[in-house]
Amino acid sequence: MAKSKTVFICQECGYESPKWMGRCPGCQNWNTMVEETIRPATTGTSSVIHDNKPSLLSQITLDEEPRIVTELKEFNRVMGGGVVPASLTLVGGDPGIGKSTLLLQVSNQLAQKGHTVLYISGEESVRQTKMRAGRLNVSSDKLYVLAETDIHQIEAHMEDVQPEIMIIDSIQTIYNSEMSSAPGSISQVKACTGDLLRIAKTRGTAIFIVGHVTKNGALAGPRTLEHMVDTVLYFEGERHHTFRILRAVKNRFGSTNEMGVFEMKESGLAEVANPSEIFLQERAKGASGSAIVAAMEGTRPVLVEVQALVTPTSFGNARRMATGMDDHRISLLMAVLEKRVGLLLQNQDAYVNVAGGIKLDEPATDLAAAVSIASSFSNHPTGVTDVFIGEIGLTGEIRGVSRIEQRVNESCKLGFSRAFIPEKNLSGWTHPEGMEIVGVGSLTQVIDLALGGMGNGASMPDFFSPEFSESHKSGHI
Repeated sequence: MAKSKTVFICQECGYESPKWMGRCPGCQNWNTMVEETIRPATTGTSSVIHDNKPSLLSQITLDEEPRIVTELKEFNRVMGGGVVPASLTLVGGDPGIGKSTLLLQVSNQLAQKGHTVLYISGEESVRQTKMRAGRLNVSSDKLYVLAETDIHQIEAHMEDVQPEIMIIDSIQTIYNSEMSSAPGSISQVKACTGDLLRIAKTRGTAIFIVGHVTKNGALAGPRTLEHMVDTVLYFEGERHHTFRILRAVKNRFGSTNEMGVFEMKESGLAEVANPSEIFLQERAKGASGSAIVAAMEGTRPVLVEVQALVTPTSFGNARRMATGMDDHRISLLMAVLEKRVGLLLQNQDAYVNVAGGIKLDEPATDLAAAVSIASSFSNHPTGVTDVFIGEIGLTGEIRGVSRIEQRVNESCKLGFSRAFIPEKNLSGWTHPEGMEIVGVGSLTQVIDLALGGMGNGASMPDFFSPEFSESHKSGHI
């Protein structure tokens, strides 16, 4: 009979070693190696005969299986149109962000539609779950609640309930009694997720599992956890803000990088039908350093405000800080502004912020960021009804972007009357009525058109003049 063996497994990345090490060679973190005992597989498991046989792809017939749709349209959008039966979905997010609240509301809506739902909590008792359900006005005869952490007991209860949807909150509290490692360890998380995957595929049950995150914001546990599941959802937001963003970073049944916006209220999460209005409702009119961009979040265009504050530096090296955008991208855009446009930014501190707590990572937001920096530097506001879309190259050219028609149409719906877009994107689509489309080829052209001759008839400052550079250096413009 094979003996059990002891290995040391990193709790951050899953690296295995036969001996203990203070620093993990895989992720370079200290004191993350934990001793775990791996028992050999029981005899006879390899001799089990399954009914599955290889099938020709051309002979496989597909039955149109309807998705399970909830009342939350934002949730359905992120899931790709609804919940797919026999799927395994991982939901991650910071503590207290609202993961359990969202899934409890979804469970209630599905149960009210006649679907049998089993909500399993490994962190709360049944009475505590009932208290939270009462606050959210959750009550249904088809919603079962269970407080259990043993994966074998959970599978036994599934035989009694026969649920169509099951929620596990959270995977870090579930354990396999046949393993000696503690709940939440790498081995336990992998084994329990594998069991849940088998249950979902064999029984046809749609399973949601809640996953904890590390201090860096990544999902806790092995990286293979994200590869095993069908869908990975991230629930984002700031504790000091009421808005929450649900993103799909992996979806085998729909679009990735889709986004749903919710607002946290006393009665739970409420969906935001038009997030663009929320992100723009507090925009200060006539203030310099502000530009609007139509960004794409999955298949949805969202208009957000990019703010910039450029001030003379008090230190030897100018600071570059950004919230909601990549710091390195901002430094690159400022270098292009200085080299290709002639703005003296080397002695200026720059702070860039994306209003509303949203994160922008697509190249089409370059133009709005650059214009907001130039606007703050010149103390000259952009047009209130202007929107800027385009990628900026290192030579100062404006490069084409995708889905320009959707971006411009969304801008027109929200009352914007002028859009600066790349020249390459001018043709091939129908321009909306009442919208002035300005095709631009260089960053210098955009700044001249967007910041020149606006605001009480003032003309664009001459960035190349020594007088402007000296006055801005001293802080007097």
